Amino acid sequence: MRWRGRPQSTNVEDRRGFGPGGLLMGGGIGSALLVLVVLLMGGDPTQLLQRGSSPSAGRQATEPELGGPREFVGVVLKDTEEVWGELFRQRGTTYQEPHLVLFEGQVSSACGLASDAVGPFYCPSDSRVYLDTSFFEDLDRRFGASGDFAQAYVIAHEIGHHVQNLLGLMDRVAELRQRISPEEYNQLSVRLELQADFFAGVWAHHAQRMRQILEAGDVEEALGAAAAIGDDRLQMQSQGKVAPDSFTHGTSQQRVYWFRRGLESGDLSQGDTFAAERL
Repeated sequence: MRWRGRPQSTNVEDRRGFGPGGLLMGGGIGSALLVLVVLLMGGDPTQLLQRGSSPSAGRQATEPELGGPREFVGVVLKDTEEVWGELFRQRGTTYQEPHLVLFEGQVSSACGLASDAVGPFYCPSDSRVYLDTSFFEDLDRRFGASGDFAQAYVIAHEIGHHVQNLLGLMDRVAELRQRISPEEYNQLSVRLELQADFFAGVWAHHAQRMRQILEAGDVEEALGAAAAIGDDRLQMQSQGKVAPDSFTHGTSQQRVYWFRRGLESGDLSQGDTFAAERL
């Protein structure tokens, strides 16, 4: 993927080096007391909290970083902003850009405290994507899905959930949760996830048209990532059997199909997974 040296989004919040509550890792009670003293003296503790022992922790959240995962994430997020900004304008509406939070180990969100074990996730309550970049290593080592465009697919999938949130789709699914069985809700969850895969494909289609981002092998990387994190493959790896009734994200084949459909068409009207008879 062609991403180096390109413009980055200013909507990346780099919390690496901070604890889940926002204080510097390793600061403990001393950091908390220092913040309190600054507040009592009428000062602004924000700049204090922006200093840390890791290289990334000392930068402003909006300051571009050259090299490493911060730059990569910033470039991909910028691409999603441009693509979805254009597509929403075509619909006569305005795209509200989300923030993407980089963290290490644990993070506090409006959806609760989460660890890196849950993988990347989108929180509709605060319109933020949360990403521990160590997941990219897991994607390669545990799931055999390597390459920068495989990583871009993961980010674009989570941004797809933000698009669903803006369109009111996540609210509609959440409202149904209390009125249907767990099995029926799982089916809705699958359709929601597959649509996010479709939206990731739509992003790739238009990013290629606008920026010529793709290099040889990139599409195969993304398709490999979609296949690697299908429910059937993950269940077989973890428990040695497949339980379709407990699927929440879709099979490898389904995830590949919907991502490819979005990639090849770029047409939002072809992504209504909720109306599709067969996924």
